[in-house]
Amino acid sequence: MIQIQNVTKSFGVQVLLDGASLLVGDHERVGLVGRNGCGKSTLFKMILGQECLDGGSIDIPKKYTLGYLQQHLNFTHATVHEEACSVLKPNEDGWLEEHKVEAILFGLGFDEESMHKSPMLLSGGFQIRLNLAKVLASEPDMLLLDEPTNYLDIVSMRWLSRFLRNWKGEVLLITHDHHFMDEVCTHTAGIHRHKIRKVKGTVEKLRETIAEEEEVAQRTQENEAKKKAQLEQVIERFRYKAAKAAMVQSKIKAAAKLATGERLTHERNLDFSFTEAPFPGKRMLQIKGLSFAYDGGPELITDLTMEVFKGDRIAVIGPNGRGKTTLLNLIAKELQPTAGEISHNPNLQINYFGQTNINRLNLDNTVEEEIATAIEEVSQKSRARGLAGLMMFSGDAALKKVKVLSGGERSRVLLGKILASACNMLLLDEPTNHLDMESIESLIDALEDYEGTALVVTHDEELLHAFATRLVVFDGGKCRIFEGSYADFLEKVGWASEKKPGGTESANIKVSNIDVQTDGGNNAAGNAAPRAKEDRKARADYIAERSKVIKPLEKKLAQIEADIAKAEALGGELEAKLVAASESGDGNAITAIAKDMDDNKKAVDSLYEAWEKTSAELESAKDKYPI
Repeated sequence: MIQIQNVTKSFGVQVLLDGASLLVGDHERVGLVGRNGCGKSTLFKMILGQECLDGGSIDIPKKYTLGYLQQHLNFTHATVHEEACSVLKPNEDGWLEEHKVEAILFGLGFDEESMHKSPMLLSGGFQIRLNLAKVLASEPDMLLLDEPTNYLDIVSMRWLSRFLRNWKGEVLLITHDHHFMDEVCTHTAGIHRHKIRKVKGTVEKLRETIAEEEEVAQRTQENEAKKKAQLEQVIERFRYKAAKAAMVQSKIKAAAKLATGERLTHERNLDFSFTEAPFPGKRMLQIKGLSFAYDGGPELITDLTMEVFKGDRIAVIGPNGRGKTTLLNLIAKELQPTAGEISHNPNLQINYFGQTNINRLNLDNTVEEEIATAIEEVSQKSRARGLAGLMMFSGDAALKKVKVLSGGERSRVLLGKILASACNMLLLDEPTNHLDMESIESLIDALEDYEGTALVVTHDEELLHAFATRLVVFDGGKCRIFEGSYADFLEKVGWASEKKPGGTESANIKVSNIDVQTDGGNNAAGNAAPRAKEDRKARADYIAERSKVIKPLEKKLAQIEADIAKAEALGGELEAKLVAASESGDGNAITAIAKDMDDNKKAVDSLYEAWEKTSAELESAKDKYPI
């Protein structure tokens, strides 16, 4: 475990942390969230001793080891297998348990052929995966993982999620992927107003907690400001009356203690919507017998036929390097098919968000100038400043050069360019990369409101569950169409790598003291939901049994939360009544209201105890009956 106490850290006038504290306890897996630039990665560097503290302390027990996913590369062995095995420690018999490393490498997407390659011949993404494999295989006491999913495809992410859920030590995780974090972590900590707030549970639980605390703080500030104004009126009225001098001094001291804090400011989120161009008709494009291979390379797409209609929500999914981005490039006419054809409706207007487009941004332009390049009509160029503001580049930030922006900021500039022109089809290639959670949620909202057609390449399972109604699936060396949601796909088909050759689920892979299941379920309580395609009845029975346990607890928890809201509202009403009774000098009313307030406080405390108990019961039940 590690303990962070009253840590402060600033860069010039930018304050990141101010008296921030965090305890990571035994066996806790803590997700760290916060807006881009709030100090998450800096906190990791301070824990590792790579960045100094301005104040406070970070206490790490002696002989406690930290495993950190590094982005820089330093390979010293001839093959991937040898490099990964270099971190192993001999067991009690003096043997290196290489099977542990092999299980991790296969889980992260390496195949038998790549095991014998030189690490320097791997792509940049697979070199980072090799670094991750070394960290996992070294079995440190705590894993420090900063955006580990950025270089993983959806299949590897699902494997890593299962691996981390069974990790016996501690984990401190930074990721923009809300779904991944909630699957992995037991606790969530957020950097908010330069402090760190930690709760047991999900990202949503943390947000609800912070929102409640913000509301209380706001109400307290407003009440104190009101009281201060009343005191100042009294002071002004009796300031020059000698007989009231003592009373005036008392009121001055009381007023000085009230409303001294700055008014709470609210952090901005992206708030935008895509502009739809009209599209008469239904079919937007038709793909017939499409095949494609790069010169000298294997065929990525073979004989693909599909139609895309107005309003379609299509997700393109599969492991990296299988042709997902290539398909979008073909649709956007940036590549020509090897065989077959793609026919566009004459009224089709495409906007394309992709890594190649981000790389094409003019680095010497300001944010405003770059967004303006997407606006064709000269008379409309002034819209660029407003669009920059929507992308959170308000005021002087719109005058920043693109060259000085982070990856996430450049993604927002490209989004701004897409907003600058209307379209009836969006092509989005990994749009959530480099965006923080709040920005991703704004993107999902914008996609839900968009009435045009969207094709999205993504590994983000939260986006997949929220968005897709049709899928283009690259898996098992094939590209096929699946008519249905991502949840339907997981239930009816599933990923090839998560099945035995015979079509059933894979066996558990034993990695040291960690049981890593490849069936997609959380086995923390030793029970796994039956998912075999041929055993539908068993799954239906399991779901029914789970529902009997989970639903009553969820209903009970919702009722307790409603009771808490009512009791807290009553507390506010009683407080207002007490103020009124005090001003009128009604002693009997003051006594009665004070008693009611005390009773209400006890009721609130009791409700919160019931809430904590029921929450624990619900969490335990969900562990026992995972989906």
